[in-house]
Amino acid sequence: MRKIAAIIYRDYRQRITNIGFIFWDLLVPVAYLTLFGTGFAKSVVNDNYMSFFLPGVIAMTAFSVAMNTSWGFFMDKDSGIFYELLTYPITRRQLLLGKICFNVALSAAGSVLAIAIGVLFMGVQIRWGFLPLTLAAIAVTTAGWFFLMSIFAITLNRMDSFNTFTSVAYILLMFMSTMFYPIADLPSWFRWAAYVNPMTWQVDILRFCLLGSGDIFWIILESAAFAAFTIVCMAFAVRALNRAA
Repeated sequence: MRKIAAIIYRDYRQRITNIGFIFWDLLVPVAYLTLFGTGFAKSVVNDNYMSFFLPGVIAMTAFSVAMNTSWGFFMDKDSGIFYELLTYPITRRQLLLGKICFNVALSAAGSVLAIAIGVLFMGVQIRWGFLPLTLAAIAVTTAGWFFLMSIFAITLNRMDSFNTFTSVAYILLMFMSTMFYPIADLPSWFRWAAYVNPMTWQVDILRFCLLGSGDIFWIILESAAFAAFTIVCMAFAVRALNRAA
């Protein structure tokens, strides 16, 4: 546990030295909720849009936290510290587990902030009894995104390549999902792209946990799919770490 705690503390120290990361981790999703959500609810959809959008903001928080932590991997590679870290008396799984624990804690903090703003200032009504299940879903999905991002952070050697990947992933995963809008009336090709998008699975799971919306059978399928996605990404992330050594 001391080794894992050391990784958590290192990531904490690394994060607080760059205010930009804190801004992207916590404030950008909240800004989406207050600015984009409010404007879209009043001009295009209806007053229920805030409830619809809040789970998407939580998913955005988990993804942003995972992306920024994987960026820390890339910065360590660029400075050479990453390869020195691999020589320390700590296993690859302990290294990843420590980073996941930090990710989950930060993602949970950002999600609680978004929920508090949604409930206190925007009239969103959530299922309080399912809040522990919501936090469990946040933990698993944050880990899945971190594993995915870490694969590319470890294997890519050029910063511009990694920047390109994260930018494309951010745009495609966010906007080709159910995060911002219901997809029932959209073109069939868009619907099929959204159905196989792990971001859609995450948002649907969070909507069910927070609001009780969605078909339980479909939610179980999406939960199983995201669990499998997380396991596969974890296996490839550990493999990438072993090859980097």
